[in-house]
Amino acid sequence: MDREQDELQFLGLFGIYKESYKIVYKWRKIFSQISLTLILPLSFIFLAHIEVSDILFFRIIHNENALDETRPDTASYKKIDDVITKEWVTFWLFKAVYFTSMLIFGLLSTSAVVYTIACVYTAREITFRKIMSVVPRVWKRVMITFLCTFLAFFLYNLVAIVVLIVWAVLFHSTRGDSPALVIIGLFLLILYAVGFVYMTIIWQLASVVSVLEETKGIKAMIKSKKLLRGNMWVASIIFLMINVSAFVIQYSFQVLVVRGWMLFGTMGRIGFGVLLLLLLLKLILFLLVIQTVLYFVCKSYHHENIDKSALSDHLEVIYLGDYVPLKSKDVQLEQV
Repeated sequence: MDREQDELQFLGLFGIYKESYKIVYKWRKIFSQISLTLILPLSFIFLAHIEVSDILFFRIIHNENALDETRPDTASYKKIDDVITKEWVTFWLFKAVYFTSMLIFGLLSTSAVVYTIACVYTAREITFRKIMSVVPRVWKRVMITFLCTFLAFFLYNLVAIVVLIVWAVLFHSTRGDSPALVIIGLFLLILYAVGFVYMTIIWQLASVVSVLEETKGIKAMIKSKKLLRGNMWVASIIFLMINVSAFVIQYSFQVLVVRGWMLFGTMGRIGFGVLLLLLLLKLILFLLVIQTVLYFVCKSYHHENIDKSALSDHLEVIYLGDYVPLKSKDVQLEQV
C-alpha cells in the first residue's frame, strides 16, 4: 500500500477498487498461494453445494410424488416413506457439513488476507509459510466476532418473524382488503432488507478489526459501526456490487452446469464449471482485500492514525505465537 494514511480518506468507490487491484497485482504471488490453499476450497465447496443440493432435493421430490401415487397402509408405501426420511436426514446433514466447511475456510481466508495486507501496509517481510502459521491464531478472534454476529442476526430474524406474524394476522383479519396494510408490509420488507445489509457490512469490517486491533466480538462490531460513519454509502455500494456479481455466478452455475447437461454435455459443463470456479475465487479474494482497504480508509476518514511501528510490533507478537494484543493507545494515535 503505497499511499500514506492521511491520503486514504480521499479514496472514493473507484479509488478503493483501484487500490485493492494494485495490492493484489503487486503481491500476486502470495495472494495466489492464499487463493489456492484457502479460497479455492471455499469456492469449490460453495459451487459443489449447489450441484449436490439439487441432486438430493430432486430425489426427495421424486420419491414424494411416488408416495402420493402409492396406496397407504402398504409395504411399498412404508418403504418409500422410510427412503424419504433417510433422504431428508442426508440432506440436512449435508447442509450442516456445508455450512461448517464454509465457516472454517471463510474465517481462515479472511484472517490470511487481512494479516497479509497489514504486513504490506507496515512494509513487513511476507512469506506464505509465515502467513499460514499466523492464521490459526488470528482465526480464533475472528470466530468470536462471527459468533456474536450470528447471535445478533438470530435475534434480528426472530424479531422480524414476530412482526411478520402480527402483520399476517392483521392482514388475514381484513381479508386482504386493506391497502394500508399492503403498504406497511412492503415498507417492513424494505426495512428488513436494509437492516440485513447494514448488519452484514458491520460484520465484514468487524472481522478486519478483530485482526488488527485488540477488540473482538461485540466490541469489534461497535468499533466497526463507528468506523463506517461517513462511509456507509460507499460500503453499501461495494456490498451490493459484490453480491450482484456473486448472484450472477451462482445463477450461471445453476443454468450452465447444474441444469446444462442437455445443452452442453459433460465436457461443456466441466468447462463452464471451471470458469465459474475461477471467477468466484477472484471475486472472494477481491472482496476480502476491499474490506481490508476500506478499514484503512475509514480509519483515515476519522483521523484515527495507525502507528506503523506499533502495528508492526502487533503483527510480530501474533507471529511469535503468544497472542497479546496491543492496547488501543499503542496501535492508534489520539483522534485528531
